[in-house]
Amino acid sequence: MTAGMDDQQRAAKGCFALHGEAALPDVSGALWLADHGALVVSDLHFEKGSAYARRGVMLPPYDTAATLGRLADVVARFSPRVIVALGDSFHDGGGPARMGDADRAALRALQQGREWIWISGNHDPEPPEDLGGLCASEIRLGGLTLRHEPQAGASPGEVAGHLHPVARVSAPAGTLRRRCFASDGVRCVMPAFGAFAGGLNIRDEAFAPLFAQAPVIAHVMGRSRIYAVSMARCLGD
Repeated sequence: MTAGMDDQQRAAKGCFALHGEAALPDVSGALWLADHGALVVSDLHFEKGSAYARRGVMLPPYDTAATLGRLADVVARFSPRVIVALGDSFHDGGGPARMGDADRAALRALQQGREWIWISGNHDPEPPEDLGGLCASEIRLGGLTLRHEPQAGASPGEVAGHLHPVARVSAPAGTLRRRCFASDGVRCVMPAFGAFAGGLNIRDEAFAPLFAQAPVIAHVMGRSRIYAVSMARCLGD
Protein backbone atom coordinates (compact mmCIF):
# COMPACT_ATOMS: atom_id res chain seq x y z
CA MET A 1 0.00 0.00 0.00
CA THR A 2 2.99 2.28 0.41
CA ALA A 3 4.69 1.07 -2.79
CA GLY A 4 5.13 3.77 -5.40
CA MET A 5 4.85 6.65 -2.92
CA ASP A 6 7.63 9.18 -2.48
CA ASP A 7 9.03 10.11 0.92
CA GLN A 8 6.67 13.08 1.34
CA GLN A 9 3.60 10.97 0.57
CA ARG A 10 4.74 8.24 2.97
CA ALA A 11 5.30 10.78 5.74
CA ALA A 12 1.84 12.28 5.15
CA LYS A 13 0.32 8.85 5.77
CA GLY A 14 2.31 8.45 9.00
CA CYS A 15 4.95 6.12 7.58
CA PHE A 16 8.27 6.24 9.43
CA ALA A 17 11.69 4.69 9.02
CA LEU A 18 12.32 1.80 11.41
CA HIS A 19 15.93 0.58 11.40
CA GLY A 20 16.09 1.04 7.63
CA GLU A 21 12.64 -0.38 6.93
CA ALA A 22 9.46 1.49 5.97
CA ALA A 23 6.84 1.07 8.69
CA LEU A 24 3.27 2.32 8.42
CA PRO A 25 1.28 2.44 11.68
CA ASP A 26 -2.43 2.02 11.07
CA VAL A 27 -5.27 3.56 13.08
CA SER A 28 -6.46 0.03 13.86
CA GLY A 29 -3.27 -0.71 15.82
CA ALA A 30 -1.68 -2.87 13.10
CA LEU A 31 1.74 -2.17 11.59
CA TRP A 32 2.14 -2.52 7.81
CA LEU A 33 5.57 -3.50 6.49
CA ALA A 34 5.00 -2.97 2.79
CA ASP A 35 8.38 -4.23 1.58
CA HIS A 36 7.62 -7.62 3.13
CA GLY A 37 3.88 -7.69 2.49
CA ALA A 38 3.52 -8.23 6.22
CA LEU A 39 0.81 -7.05 8.59
CA VAL A 40 1.82 -7.17 12.26
CA VAL A 41 -0.64 -7.15 15.17
CA SER A 42 0.13 -7.60 18.83
CA ASP A 43 -1.68 -8.63 21.99
CA LEU A 44 -4.96 -9.76 20.47
CA HIS A 45 -5.94 -11.33 23.82
CA PHE A 46 -8.61 -13.54 22.28
CA GLU A 47 -11.04 -14.99 24.85
CA LYS A 48 -10.23 -12.47 27.57
CA GLY A 49 -13.94 -12.09 28.24
CA SER A 50 -14.44 -15.83 28.74
CA ALA A 51 -11.31 -16.01 30.93
CA TYR A 52 -12.73 -13.36 33.25
CA ALA A 53 -16.16 -15.01 33.24
CA ARG A 54 -14.60 -18.24 34.54
CA ARG A 55 -13.37 -16.23 37.53
CA GLY A 56 -16.78 -14.69 38.15
CA VAL A 57 -16.09 -11.32 36.49
CA MET A 58 -18.83 -10.99 33.94
CA LEU A 59 -17.54 -9.20 30.84
CA PRO A 60 -19.50 -9.26 27.57
CA PRO A 61 -18.38 -12.40 25.69
CA TYR A 62 -17.89 -10.64 22.38
CA ASP A 63 -14.27 -9.49 22.51
CA THR A 64 -12.91 -12.22 20.23
CA ALA A 65 -15.51 -11.53 17.55
CA ALA A 66 -14.94 -7.77 17.80
CA THR A 67 -11.16 -8.17 17.50
CA LEU A 68 -11.46 -10.53 14.55
CA GLY A 69 -13.88 -8.15 12.85
CA ARG A 70 -11.47 -5.23 13.17
CA LEU A 71 -8.64 -7.41 11.91
CA ALA A 72 -10.71 -8.48 8.91
CA ASP A 73 -11.21 -4.82 7.98
CA VAL A 74 -7.46 -4.17 8.09
CA VAL A 75 -6.68 -7.31 6.07
CA ALA A 76 -9.19 -6.23 3.42
CA ARG A 77 -7.44 -2.86 3.10
CA PHE A 78 -3.85 -4.11 2.94
CA SER A 79 -4.16 -7.63 1.43
CA PRO A 80 -1.04 -8.87 3.25
CA ARG A 81 1.03 -11.83 2.15
CA VAL A 82 1.76 -12.70 5.78
CA ILE A 83 0.15 -11.86 9.12
CA VAL A 84 2.29 -11.94 12.25
CA ALA A 85 0.45 -12.16 15.58
CA LEU A 86 3.07 -10.81 17.98
CA GLY A 87 2.30 -12.81 21.12
CA ASP A 88 -0.44 -12.86 23.74
CA SER A 89 -2.84 -13.71 20.95
CA PHE A 90 -4.87 -15.61 23.57
CA HIS A 91 -5.46 -14.32 27.07
CA ASP A 92 -4.58 -17.67 28.60
CA GLY A 93 -3.62 -21.23 27.68
CA GLY A 94 -7.25 -22.37 27.65
CA GLY A 95 -8.32 -19.67 25.22
CA PRO A 96 -8.06 -21.74 22.02
CA ALA A 97 -10.32 -24.44 23.47
CA ARG A 98 -12.94 -21.84 24.49
CA MET A 99 -12.97 -20.17 21.07
CA GLY A 100 -16.39 -20.60 19.45
CA ASP A 101 -17.05 -22.15 16.08
CA ALA A 102 -17.99 -18.85 14.41
CA ASP A 103 -14.79 -17.21 15.61
CA ARG A 104 -12.72 -20.19 14.48
CA ALA A 105 -14.28 -19.90 11.03
CA ALA A 106 -13.52 -16.16 10.93
CA LEU A 107 -9.89 -16.85 11.87
CA ARG A 108 -9.55 -19.50 9.16
CA ALA A 109 -10.97 -17.05 6.60
CA LEU A 110 -8.27 -14.54 7.54
CA GLN A 111 -5.58 -17.22 7.16
CA GLN A 112 -6.82 -18.37 3.77
CA GLY A 113 -4.30 -17.77 0.98
CA ARG A 114 -1.61 -16.21 3.17
CA GLU A 115 0.97 -17.16 5.76
CA TRP A 116 0.02 -16.74 9.41
CA ILE A 117 2.66 -16.75 12.15
CA TRP A 118 1.90 -17.04 15.86
CA ILE A 119 4.65 -15.57 18.05
CA SER A 120 4.62 -17.01 21.58
CA GLY A 121 3.83 -14.62 24.43
CA ASN A 122 3.81 -14.72 28.19
CA HIS A 123 0.04 -15.34 28.24
CA ASP A 124 0.22 -18.03 25.54
CA PRO A 125 3.68 -19.66 25.55
CA GLU A 126 2.36 -22.84 23.93
CA PRO A 127 1.23 -22.79 20.27
CA PRO A 128 -2.54 -22.93 19.73
CA GLU A 129 -3.71 -26.34 18.53
CA ASP A 130 -5.89 -26.84 15.47
CA LEU A 131 -5.96 -23.15 14.57
CA GLY A 132 -3.59 -23.16 11.61
CA GLY A 133 -0.48 -21.11 11.03
CA LEU A 134 3.15 -21.49 12.04
CA CYS A 135 4.57 -20.91 15.52
CA ALA A 136 7.84 -19.25 16.56
CA SER A 137 9.41 -17.47 19.49
CA GLU A 138 10.58 -14.69 17.14
CA ILE A 139 11.17 -14.09 13.44
CA ARG A 140 13.28 -11.79 11.28
CA LEU A 141 11.99 -9.72 8.39
CA GLY A 142 14.81 -7.87 6.68
CA GLY A 143 16.47 -5.72 9.33
CA LEU A 144 13.68 -6.26 11.84
CA THR A 145 13.30 -8.82 14.63
CA LEU A 146 9.71 -9.49 15.65
CA ARG A 147 9.14 -10.85 19.16
CA HIS A 148 6.61 -10.49 21.93
CA GLU A 149 8.48 -8.98 24.87
CA PRO A 150 10.96 -6.14 24.28
CA GLN A 151 14.48 -6.67 25.54
CA ALA A 152 16.04 -4.14 27.89
CA GLY A 153 18.92 -2.17 26.47
CA ALA A 154 19.85 -1.71 22.83
CA SER A 155 17.97 -3.96 20.43
CA PRO A 156 18.17 -2.43 16.93
CA GLY A 157 15.33 -3.45 14.64
CA GLU A 158 13.17 -4.88 17.40
CA VAL A 159 9.39 -4.84 16.94
CA ALA A 160 7.67 -6.01 20.11
CA GLY A 161 4.43 -5.78 22.04
CA HIS A 162 3.68 -6.83 25.62
CA LEU A 163 3.62 -3.36 27.20
CA HIS A 164 0.41 -2.08 25.53
CA PRO A 165 1.65 1.52 25.13
CA VAL A 166 -0.79 4.42 25.38
CA ALA A 167 -0.17 8.16 25.24
CA ARG A 168 -1.99 10.85 27.19
CA VAL A 169 -1.97 14.10 25.24
CA SER A 170 -3.49 17.56 25.50
CA ALA A 171 -6.38 18.39 23.19
CA PRO A 172 -8.66 21.43 22.75
CA ALA A 173 -11.40 19.72 24.78
CA GLY A 174 -9.07 18.48 27.52
CA THR A 175 -6.80 15.45 27.52
CA LEU A 176 -7.04 12.23 25.55
CA ARG A 177 -5.59 8.83 26.38
CA ARG A 178 -5.11 6.71 23.24
CA ARG A 179 -3.22 3.63 22.20
CA CYS A 180 0.01 4.34 20.37
CA PHE A 181 3.10 2.93 18.69
CA ALA A 182 6.24 3.97 20.60
CA SER A 183 9.36 4.27 18.46
CA ASP A 184 12.73 5.99 18.34
CA GLY A 185 13.28 4.92 14.73
CA VAL A 186 15.47 2.02 15.88
CA ARG A 187 12.87 -0.12 17.64
CA CYS A 188 9.10 -0.06 18.00
CA VAL A 189 6.72 -1.16 20.75
CA MET A 190 3.29 -2.00 19.35
CA PRO A 191 -0.08 -1.11 20.88
CA ALA A 192 -2.42 -3.89 21.95
CA PHE A 193 -4.91 -4.81 19.22
CA GLY A 194 -7.39 -6.73 21.37
CA ALA A 195 -10.79 -5.21 22.10
CA PHE A 196 -10.50 -5.72 25.87
CA ALA A 197 -6.75 -5.06 26.21
CA GLY A 198 -5.69 -2.26 28.56
CA GLY A 199 -2.77 0.12 28.18
CA LEU A 200 0.35 1.40 29.93
CA ASN A 201 1.32 5.06 29.72
CA ILE A 202 4.54 5.51 27.72
CA ARG A 203 5.84 7.79 30.47
CA ASP A 204 5.87 4.75 32.78
CA GLU A 205 9.30 3.62 33.97
CA ALA A 206 8.84 0.29 32.17
CA PHE A 207 9.71 2.06 28.90
CA ALA A 208 12.86 3.75 30.21
CA PRO A 209 15.24 0.78 29.61
CA LEU A 210 14.07 0.58 26.00
CA PHE A 211 14.50 4.21 25.01
CA ALA A 212 17.36 5.47 27.14
CA GLN A 213 19.10 7.68 24.57
CA ALA A 214 17.15 8.66 21.47
CA PRO A 215 14.02 10.88 21.34
CA VAL A 216 10.85 8.82 21.25
CA ILE A 217 7.79 9.48 19.11
CA ALA A 218 4.35 8.31 20.13
CA HIS A 219 2.44 7.48 16.94
CA VAL A 220 -0.98 8.05 18.49
CA MET A 221 -4.07 6.34 17.09
CA GLY A 222 -6.76 8.89 16.25
CA ARG A 223 -10.17 8.19 14.77
CA SER A 224 -9.03 8.47 11.17
CA ARG A 225 -5.28 9.12 11.22
CA ILE A 226 -2.07 8.65 13.18
CA TYR A 227 -0.65 11.64 15.07
CA ALA A 228 3.10 11.78 15.70
CA VAL A 229 3.71 13.29 19.14
CA SER A 230 7.03 13.59 20.93
CA MET A 231 7.09 11.60 24.16
CA ALA A 232 8.33 14.80 25.82
CA ARG A 233 4.92 16.34 25.08
CA CYS A 234 2.97 13.38 26.44
CA LEU A 235 1.50 13.55 29.92
CA GLY A 236 1.76 11.08 32.76
CA ASP A 237 -1.35 9.54 34.26
